[in-house]
Amino acid sequence: MKWFKALNKIQIPNSDSIKTVEVNGKQLCIINNDNKITATQSYCPHAGGHFSGGWCKNGNLICPIHRWEYSLTTGRGAEGQGDYINIYPTELREDGLYVGFEESWWNKLWS
Repeated sequence: MKWFKALNKIQIPNSDSIKTVEVNGKQLCIINNDNKITATQSYCPHAGGHFSGGWCKNGNLICPIHRWEYSLTTGRGAEGQGDYINIYPTELREDGLYVGFEESWWNKLWS
């Protein structure tokens, strides 16, 4: 796992809000839902809606276009959707919020 700093502590979104950031070349949404920080991909796999315009409800991220729901814990879509979103590990450190990315065997060869 490689960790990259996403935000300074002061930049972390307030409770029940979503912020878009770029980390390690990927656009992510940093979500503060009930004071639990989650990092997800920034767009909905169903219709491409941007999650920054969405909201959270009952531990799920809701897409603003068709209101499809995704678990903030597992990334799985609601029953019958048959899709999922990527959830990235987060770690709050003294100097800010870090997001973890799995290292592929290909990246290890070239680093």
